[in-house]
Amino acid sequence: MTSVQIDAYLRRLGIPRPARPTSEALRELHVRHLRTVPFENLSVHLGQEITLEEEPLLEKVTEARRGGFCYELNGAFGTLLAALGYEVELLAARVYGDEGRLGIPYDHLALRVRTADGDTWLADVGFGAHSHWPLAYAERGEQKDPGGGFRVVDAGPDPAGTRGGAAPGTGDLDVVRDGEPQYRLETRPRALGDFAAGAWWHSTSPRSHFTRSLVCSRLTEGGGRITLSGRRLKTTTVDGRHETRELETDEEVLAVYRERFGIELSCVPTVRNPA
Repeated sequence: MTSVQIDAYLRRLGIPRPARPTSEALRELHVRHLRTVPFENLSVHLGQEITLEEEPLLEKVTEARRGGFCYELNGAFGTLLAALGYEVELLAARVYGDEGRLGIPYDHLALRVRTADGDTWLADVGFGAHSHWPLAYAERGEQKDPGGGFRVVDAGPDPAGTRGGAAPGTGDLDVVRDGEPQYRLETRPRALGDFAAGAWWHSTSPRSHFTRSLVCSRLTEGGGRITLSGRRLKTTTVDGRHETRELETDEEVLAVYRERFGIELSCVPTVRNPA
């Protein structure tokens, strides 16, 4: 990643280059990313190829001023953090779904980040509504966050039998929010290319929720969230109050993408595989 690319990325986030790769700087980078680079799956429905390589990911965030889903957001963010001097490892996870079932292998990508002041964090800017700040990787008690109460715990048996046995001894971790498991994290470092099959499945399979629905969402400055799902615009405050309205015209939809998410589109995306 060149110095020009670093500066362009930081301009997108609206933050100066940190003097050192510290925990404090990581926390600010993390929350600024959530506020400015939306979690979105528009490429899936616009017929745009999703390429898990550093240059296309950086170009999508900095030049096209788009967002993406987990592989893209955490892939790009991890590249930025490494360029800023952090030690970054990509970790694979499987997301908990209905009835506690775990998703496909390489279902999700998260980051293990070590800082210059000796701390290790779980950073994740690609899971939609999640923690606003990185989570302390080695902490097993509850971690208070504006997004809820989080825990990173040693994984127990797979409740739905989707792994064919128990997790103890594997080293896997469960990330839990407000008592509900979010995803099961493997601790072995992976390469970005390892996630290509997962990204392909999520962007093409009729069984993937990403092909069956449209989403564009980001954290707001006040700690709430704004989400556009098709034509439904939902704003949520930090205390959980929300307002929902249906957008009636294509012009309204395009204006929301442009004014609330910074995304310029020439046409309104339509769902690829309607449920």
